[in-house]
Amino acid sequence: MADVARAAGLRRAVRSTGGRLIRRLGLLPGGVPDGLGEDEVLQGTTLQARAVVFFGDPPESMYQIRQWYTAFEALNRRVPLVVVAGDSRTARLLRAESSLRVVTVAQHATLDEILTGSDVRLALYVNHSPQNFTMLSFGGLVHVSLLHGDSDKTVSVSNQHKAYDLVFVAGQAAVDRFARNLPYLDAASRCVTVGRPQLDALGADPAVRRTTTERTTVLYAPTWEGANPSVAYGSLDVLGPDLARAVVADAGLRLLYRPHPLSGVRSPAYATADVEVRQIVAAAVATDPDAGHAVRTEGELAATFAEADVLVCDISAAATEWLPTLRPLVVTDVAAPWATIASTPLLDVAPRLGVQDVEGIAALLARETADDPRRDDRRQLVEYYLGDVAPGASLGRFIGACEDAIQRHEAELERLRQTD
Repeated sequence: MADVARAAGLRRAVRSTGGRLIRRLGLLPGGVPDGLGEDEVLQGTTLQARAVVFFGDPPESMYQIRQWYTAFEALNRRVPLVVVAGDSRTARLLRAESSLRVVTVAQHATLDEILTGSDVRLALYVNHSPQNFTMLSFGGLVHVSLLHGDSDKTVSVSNQHKAYDLVFVAGQAAVDRFARNLPYLDAASRCVTVGRPQLDALGADPAVRRTTTERTTVLYAPTWEGANPSVAYGSLDVLGPDLARAVVADAGLRLLYRPHPLSGVRSPAYATADVEVRQIVAAAVATDPDAGHAVRTEGELAATFAEADVLVCDISAAATEWLPTLRPLVVTDVAAPWATIASTPLLDVAPRLGVQDVEGIAALLARETADDPRRDDRRQLVEYYLGDVAPGASLGRFIGACEDAIQRHEAELERLRQTD
C-alpha cells in the first residue's frame, strides 16, 4: 500500500509540475486562465479597498473590461477599488493600460484570506464567466452584474443574471427586456438603471459629426459569431465581404470596418471573412488612397462613431450605443435560423439588411443618409434604451448606484447580525 501511495503522490507531483510548466511557457489552450497568481505574496494580507472588480479571464476577453476603465477609475476616486484578476497576462495588461490597482489570485483560499477582515463590500462583474463563481461565494459582498454592453441579444437576459444581487443596466428597455423574458427574476427590484458611462466618449453633442469627408462614411461593425447557436447574430461570414465590395465600389461612399475583437475565435468561416474584408479595404486604399477607406481596431467603438454618417451593424450593443448620434442606422437580418430573435422597439424601427439586399446597399444607404425617415423614431428611443445621455450623467448615476449598493448591503448585514 505504501508503494501505491508513493506512486500516486509522484503522479500528482508530475502533473502539478507539468501544469506549472505549461502555464509558464504560455502553452495553454485559448480561453484558459494561466492560474499564475501572486498568492504567496498576498498571504497574510487583506484587500485595502471597498470594491473589487472581478475579472478571471485571459487576455482575449480584455475588450470586456477595457470599456470600463474610465468608469472604474472615477469610481476609485470615491470608493477605493482593486481589480482581482485570475490570469497574470491579463493583470500585466490591466496595469499597463489603466491606473487601477490589480492583484492576481489563483486560489480560492487566497481570495478567502484577503477578503476576510477587509472592508470590501461591493463586487462588480463585466461578463458571465464561469470564473465569477470564485467570488460569488462570498455573502459579505453585494454582487453586481455590469456586463460589457446593453443590447437586444438574448444573452442580455441570460438566466445567469440571477446569480447576482443586482444588475446595473443602461435604461428602462433592459428592465422591460428582463420582465418579458426571464421568469423568477423581479426586474423592478433587481435592476438599477445607470446609463452607459462609456458614451461620454461621444462628447458634448453626440449628434454632431466631428469628422467630415466628401463621401458618405459607412461604419460596418459586425458582432462576432457568438459563443452559442442561440446568439448567432453575426453577419460577417454571410454578408461582410459582399457588403465591403459594394461600399468601396461606390464613388460616393467611404468604408470604415470595425471587426469585433473575437471575430473568428470559434468559427473558421468568420476568420476567413474577416481576412477577406480587410483585404478588400486594403485593395481599395491602394487603388484610391484619397477615398479614406480604413479598418479601425484601436480604441473604443463609441470613439469611432464621430467619423461615420451611417452605421451598419448586427443585433448587438453597437446599435444601442449608436442611438444618441441620431444618425441613420441599418441592422442586418442574417441571424442563423436557430438564433433567438425577439421583437424589440429598436429592431422594429431600424431598416434591416439581408443577404439578398446587398446589391441595393448603396441605394439604401443613400436614402437613409439623405432622407433619414426614421430619425424621430430613433430619437424617442434614446432615453428608453440609455436614459440621460448628457456628458457625465451616466457616470454620476453609476458611481451613485455603487455607493447606494454598498450602503444598502451594510444595512442588510447589520440587520442580520441583530437577528442572531
